[in-house]
Amino acid sequence: MTRRSSASLSIRDVAAAAGVSYQTVSRVLNESPNVNAGTRQHVLDVIDRLGYRPNRAARALGSGRANAVTVVIADTTLYGYASTLRGIEEAARPRGIAVGVRVVESDRPDDVRHAVEYVTDPNAGGIVVVAFDAAGAGVLRALPPDVPVVAATEAGGLGDVTRPMIFLDERQAAADATKHLLDLGHRTVHHVAIPSETGTSARQTGWRGALEAARVPVPEVLSAGWDVRSAYLAGQVLAVDPAVTAILCGNDDTAMAVRRALHEAGRDVPGDVSIVGFDDVPGAAYWTPALTTVRMDFVALGHACLAALAAELTGVAQPAVELAAPSLVIRESTAAPR
Repeated sequence: MTRRSSASLSIRDVAAAAGVSYQTVSRVLNESPNVNAGTRQHVLDVIDRLGYRPNRAARALGSGRANAVTVVIADTTLYGYASTLRGIEEAARPRGIAVGVRVVESDRPDDVRHAVEYVTDPNAGGIVVVAFDAAGAGVLRALPPDVPVVAATEAGGLGDVTRPMIFLDERQAAADATKHLLDLGHRTVHHVAIPSETGTSARQTGWRGALEAARVPVPEVLSAGWDVRSAYLAGQVLAVDPAVTAILCGNDDTAMAVRRALHEAGRDVPGDVSIVGFDDVPGAAYWTPALTTVRMDFVALGHACLAALAAELTGVAQPAVELAAPSLVIRESTAAPR
């Protein structure tokens, strides 16, 4: 066979030629004792035959000192995504781990495939997938089983995925927010939902469960996209219905847009309609009226994902990261109905 340039060879090429996993090749390169003598010699013979010369990144990965993590994410501007990314970077910095970002443009098969191909270089360290949406979930499902990965997901994770997944309990938080509105005396609570990979998001499930537990009517869900205009249009639908007195919004951006639609229709918040948001973006306390919302610690979620991935890469147990439960922050946008 024609010998390829050693610079163009990867651990996966050696592993394929030797008929072993790339982790086994890495262990041989780094003189790990966890490889039997016969396998070690076989791998060394293949390395010699191919003329493979490992780079420093490959050695770092194999020895448990991986120094790079790639974050796969569909949006770097939305609050929850950006804050999770911030948490990953904050946790990586003191560990000496460099963080790269790969934006997956959509859940179209070609976009998912391109993202997977980009991040599956065996010398690239591990991967954190922010799988809050269909695009991130598509990448998570498509990653080869031997790639080290941890995912940040909606509450409950993805039922058809066996990879490590970490999430905040937004389901219970949505139930608490709904109960707060019911306890104020509202007959029911309407919901403007953000997109969900599962079709019925944890936030929507918590909202519905609270209404069913209270034995009150469950209104039809109005679905919005990640863009505020779609939320504004949903708000216009609700604004013309005098029976609507309380709305749980899928996130704070959605709440802002719904609030605008209510204002234009001459409906006062909270005099005519109470609104609850989700996430507690930094400006929520300074709106007029200040927004009642669910506080989500996405930065801590990012910390936890990076710690879990570092543990998988190094084989060294990491201290547990305590994730604060999402909590309802009551401000001025909710009140008893007139």
